[in-house]
Amino acid sequence: MSSRERNEINAGLTPIDSDDFGFDEARALLWRAGFGGAPAQIRTLADWGPQRSVEFLLAVDEIPYERDELDDLDSAIMLPPSPEEQARYREALRTQNEEVVQEFRARRQRAQGRDRSQVRSMQRSWLARMIESPRPLEERMTLFWHGHFATSYRTIENSFHMAMQIEMFRRHALGNFGRLLFLIIRDPAMIAYLDNDQSRRGRPNENLARELMELFSLGVGVYSEEDIKEGARALTGYTFEGNEPVFREPWHDNGEKSILGKRGRLDGDGFVRAILEKKACSEFICAKLYRYFVADLPPDLSDAPREQRKFVQQLASNLRRNKYELKPMLRKLFLSEHFYQMVERDRQIKSPVQLVVGSVRSLETPARNLGVLTDAMDRMGQNILFPPSVKGWDGGRSWINTSTLYVRQNVTTYLLTGKTPSGFDSRASLEKYDPMSLLDGLEMMSPDAARDPETVCLFLLRAVLGPYPGDGDWNDSERYATLRDFVRANGGAINRDMLVGVLTVIGSMPEYQLC
Repeated sequence: MSSRERNEINAGLTPIDSDDFGFDEARALLWRAGFGGAPAQIRTLADWGPQRSVEFLLAVDEIPYERDELDDLDSAIMLPPSPEEQARYREALRTQNEEVVQEFRARRQRAQGRDRSQVRSMQRSWLARMIESPRPLEERMTLFWHGHFATSYRTIENSFHMAMQIEMFRRHALGNFGRLLFLIIRDPAMIAYLDNDQSRRGRPNENLARELMELFSLGVGVYSEEDIKEGARALTGYTFEGNEPVFREPWHDNGEKSILGKRGRLDGDGFVRAILEKKACSEFICAKLYRYFVADLPPDLSDAPREQRKFVQQLASNLRRNKYELKPMLRKLFLSEHFYQMVERDRQIKSPVQLVVGSVRSLETPARNLGVLTDAMDRMGQNILFPPSVKGWDGGRSWINTSTLYVRQNVTTYLLTGKTPSGFDSRASLEKYDPMSLLDGLEMMSPDAARDPETVCLFLLRAVLGPYPGDGDWNDSERYATLRDFVRANGGAINRDMLVGVLTVIGSMPEYQLC
C-alpha cells in the first residue's frame, strides 16, 4: 500500500518511496519549495524522482545566475551630510539663516524622492528575479527571511539599507540560521528599524533584544523581562555609520550580565550564543519553516496534533545536530513522506507573491508590466519591502477577503490576457500569450491527446490545480463540467484562444488560490 493510500499520517522523517513520487508530488514540491512549474517541468521532476529533484532545488550555489542587485543601485542617496556640512547647518540654525536652512531641507527632500523612486525600482527588480531565477528555493527562502526578520522601508527610509538586508538574506538563504542571528544584530536596516542606534550604556533600548528573542528565535514563554533588559545591555554600541555596521566601544555596557542562564560580560555575540544554546530556538525556527512550507500549526507547538509536533521536533533535532545548518534539515523535510501527505491534505492559500510569480512560472505567461504587478500585490496585502509590522505578514486566511479576492482574480486575468479592469495593457498586443506549449507533455503521450477537449481539460485541471481535493477525481467534478461546457460553447477546437479561455476559467476557480 502506497503512502498516498494510508490514512495515518507519518510522524517521522521516513523518506517518500520513489514509487510514490509522481506528477502530483513533483508539482507539490515545485510549488512549496519554489513558485510552481509548468507541466513539462513537473514531468521532469517526476521522472527524476525525489532524491534528484530535491538535490536540484537545494543546489543553489551550483546553478549559474548572474545578477548583482547592489551594483545597479545608488548607495549614497541617503548618506548623512559630511561633518563640514553638518557644522554649516548647525551654524545656520544658530544664526537663523533661513536661506541655508531651506537649502539643506530642499536637498533632503530631493534625496528622499530619489530614494522612494529607487525602492520602487527594487520591488520590480526583486519580482523579476523571483519570476526568472533558475534557483527558486533561494528566492522562496529570501522571501521567508524578509517576513521573519521583518523590516519596513516605511520606517527606515533608506533603500540601500533595505537592499543590503535582502542581499544578506539571499546570500545566507539556505546557509546557517545561527549566522543570520549574528548578522542581524549588525544589520543597519534592522538596527535603525528597532532603534538600536539609539542604545547606549546607561540607557539601553530594549526593542532589538525583545524581538530577537520573541519573534526571531525563541517565541514567547522562553525568556523573562529580565533577559530582555540584560540583552539590551549586551546590544549597546551596535550601530552603523553610513552603510557600514560599527561597534562603538564607549557606548557599550561591558558589565556582567545574566541572559537565559548564561552569565558573564556578554556582548551581542554572547547574547546570540545564549539563544542558540536553547533547545527552544531550533524548535521555534523549524515550526515557522513548517508553517511556511507544509501546513499551519497552532502558535504553541505543544497544542499541535501529535504527528505534526513529533515531526517538527525531529526536524529541530536535525537542525541542532548540524549546528543550525539549514540544508540538511530542509533536505529531510522535502524528502519526507510526511511532507507530501500534509501538502495533499492541508492546501495552503497562496500569498500574493506566490500567486503572481507562480502564475507566470507555472502558466508561462508574459510578466507584462512589473509595476502593475507590484501594485496588485500591495492591494492583495503583500507589499514587498514594506511588511506591516515587525511580525511580518500573518499569511493564511488573512490573504483572502472580498477586496483581495477581486484583485486576485483580476491579476490572473491580466497575466493571461493583458486585460485590466480599466481596459487592455497597451503592450498586450505585443505580448501575446500562447499557452499551447503547456500541452507538450500530452503530445508526447499521444498526438491526438492534445487535440481532445476532454483530455486537455482534465490535464490542465490536474496540472494547474493539483490532485482532486477529496475522494473521486476531476472527471466527476463540477469544475470539469464547467470547463467542458465552456469548450463546447466556444466551438470545441483546441487552439491558442481556446486555451487562454480555459485557463482564465480555471484561474477564477477557488482552488486556484491554493497550492
